[in-house]
Amino acid sequence: MAVFIIFIILYAYQFIYLISVFVKKPQEYEAKKQHKFAVVSSARNEEAVIGNFIDSVKKQKYPGELVDIFIIADNCTDNTAEIARQHGAYVLERFNDKEVGKGYALDYFFDVIKAEYADNGYEAFIFFDADNLLDENYVAEMNKVFDNGYRAITSYRNSKNYGSNWISAGYALWFLREAKYLNNARMLLGTSCAISGTGFLLSKELVEENDGWKYHLLTEDIQFSVANILQKEKIGYCGKAKLYDEQPYTFSQSWKQRMRWCKGFYQVVMHYGFSLFKNMFRNFACFDMLMTILPAIFLTFISVIVNCGFIVLELIQEGVKQSVIPIILQGFGMSIVYFYLILFFFGVITTITEWKEIHCPVVKRILYCFTFPIFIFTYIPISVAALFKKVKWEPIKHDVNISIESLSTKTKHNE
Repeated sequence: MAVFIIFIILYAYQFIYLISVFVKKPQEYEAKKQHKFAVVSSARNEEAVIGNFIDSVKKQKYPGELVDIFIIADNCTDNTAEIARQHGAYVLERFNDKEVGKGYALDYFFDVIKAEYADNGYEAFIFFDADNLLDENYVAEMNKVFDNGYRAITSYRNSKNYGSNWISAGYALWFLREAKYLNNARMLLGTSCAISGTGFLLSKELVEENDGWKYHLLTEDIQFSVANILQKEKIGYCGKAKLYDEQPYTFSQSWKQRMRWCKGFYQVVMHYGFSLFKNMFRNFACFDMLMTILPAIFLTFISVIVNCGFIVLELIQEGVKQSVIPIILQGFGMSIVYFYLILFFFGVITTITEWKEIHCPVVKRILYCFTFPIFIFTYIPISVAALFKKVKWEPIKHDVNISIESLSTKTKHNE
């Protein structure tokens, strides 16, 4: 129970975030200028999905001459590069089995841009995963926020396979909550947001100040966010720029991906934890990021260990008081129940407010509110294993081959 109380104290500010979404209206942004962008995706054997991604960029309601598409075919052994060229993208083929991962691919991309495309006049870069699909207004909406002075911007992350099963829905509901009740709330309250994997913009100016992409931990997105927040950069959020992301739907793929995330979070804590703690009293965004990179679910594991330890001590003591053990077990059980209810609450609130954004049948939308806390609880063994296991970057297979038009039609049928 004590661990649960600590959890509530540390994360109470997120309830303020939630309230702010209902009491504050987001600022409406307008752009005085249409800027030139390079859309970038690092792709590793993505022949099943790369074509639909590029097509969704091509169909933007934004001047085509102001948007160039770059695909980094990173150590590909399939037809990703060929298909990308057929769909009209610039393709940069990279083969390096020593420096593996998106961070190194982006570092390579910026070197090529500087050497070969410096005269193209790109004012900012927008990054996606190869499995993404973009709403037709994505670039136009990001342009508005960028034109109003933000040098780093994240966007609204939806999912194209929400209804595959409880695993994909767990991911999807978490990302919807992150967009609506974390980054949106941060933007409303004037603190810094955080980029998360895909769907983010960086200005050319910021890239040059950072000397390209120098973030190579297992969670390079969070590393970028933390490092730049420590430099007092305020990351913005554009809720009207919507993308659709593919989520893992097998537990083995999910375990592999989330193991990397957990290990990456530990790496970020080791590299930046003290600096965040030192600065959190004068910069709230530092406290927010510290709470983000500290694996909250690990508190549940600590609760398990503490309670089990008390039980063992009671059993080995002479004259053990058997009445104490049920009390300990009851306290542990109630903590689990309370955690479940809090997660269920956030799942329900997110499902209700984002109802029209969820692309699956109504029955599944309701059912997955109940399985959402279970999905989050599966982080417990993953968080523990990540402490001891050596983890390296590995690609996640994407095979949900659907166009943005088909996704829209499917959504209408499910309403």
